[in-house]
Amino acid sequence: MKKATPNKHRAEPPRAVHVLALNSGSSSCKFGLYQVTASGTEALLAETAVRDPRHAMRDLKKRLAKSGLPAPEAIGHRVVHGGPALRQHCLLDAGVLQQLHAAVAFAPLHLPPTLALIQQAQEDFPGLPQVACFDTTFHTEMPEVARVLPIAKEWQAQGIQRYGFHGLACEAVVAQFGADLPPRLIIAHLGNGASITAVKNGQSIDTSMGLTPAGGILMGTRSGDLDPGVLIYLLRARKFDAAMLEDLINHRSGLLGISGVASDMRRLREAAVANPAARLAIQMFCYSVCKQVAGMIAVLGGVDCLVFTGGIGEHDEKIRAAICGSLAWLGISLDEKRNRAAHNPLSAAGSRCAVQVFAAQEGGQIARHTWTLVTGHPK
Repeated sequence: MKKATPNKHRAEPPRAVHVLALNSGSSSCKFGLYQVTASGTEALLAETAVRDPRHAMRDLKKRLAKSGLPAPEAIGHRVVHGGPALRQHCLLDAGVLQQLHAAVAFAPLHLPPTLALIQQAQEDFPGLPQVACFDTTFHTEMPEVARVLPIAKEWQAQGIQRYGFHGLACEAVVAQFGADLPPRLIIAHLGNGASITAVKNGQSIDTSMGLTPAGGILMGTRSGDLDPGVLIYLLRARKFDAAMLEDLINHRSGLLGISGVASDMRRLREAAVANPAARLAIQMFCYSVCKQVAGMIAVLGGVDCLVFTGGIGEHDEKIRAAICGSLAWLGISLDEKRNRAAHNPLSAAGSRCAVQVFAAQEGGQIARHTWTLVTGHPK
């Protein structure tokens, strides 16, 4: 029998890749530069927000030029919705871009600026591999009882279902727990866009957003869940068309619609001192979140940990206190000093549920998925 000889062609571990992560949301664009290896992800340039996504690439190139950091070797994009055809992270090519353009109706607030950013990135960094990382991927395996919407089957077959969003942020929360992941976890991603997700043993089993990122709890300018009869009334009695409905639901509702002042929680705080409508907007936001959290507790059969993340969730201790105060009947309580300092755990010693606050680390997740697809190496 022949002796085994060493394999001279054994694959070497994939090298480090410098990944530019672009996270375009509904109200801003964030970018970060990461060095990704098989063993981990290091942020070389922390996520920086640009209020106007149209100027993101210009600002980014200036920042990279001044920093002396390595040039990106691959680019990853957060893509909110890929429609029914695109549910897994993938390399961008002409076919994928065509499918993304066809999916704009699923996320008209998010996809147009994302597609514009992709085009700009292709022009500014020609030849670099680019990757689409979908917010819907984390929720792909939701059970039918949560995923199927109560409409006629022929429309279900056309891709009308609950997709769920903020999936990259949820992935980041799960990753930050590591081996200490609680079996029954609720993630409250609260920002200009907001959602509540129930995670059981690391798997999304239900989430507040539905077919589009306009559903669920009320948000900065989005209505959240709304009686469909309201839309029928506006169509029939007020002669609204699709564009008018879209503008109302996505741009003139939520905190802005209720208050008539602002969609930004910080501005609402200032106005609330003398403005009852601003106070009502804040109260309704907390009320909406509490109802969804309580519903997700029922879905999970209890809760081991509640995590706050997103701009409001991370930085507004008053919102966290108001939400947890309304959930006190469940035995959830906060340590006032730890909550004010955003120092984990936020929960008091006797709380029946741990409460924590995590930074949204979508950029790191985008970079990791991009590295995986570019190198062909499993996560």
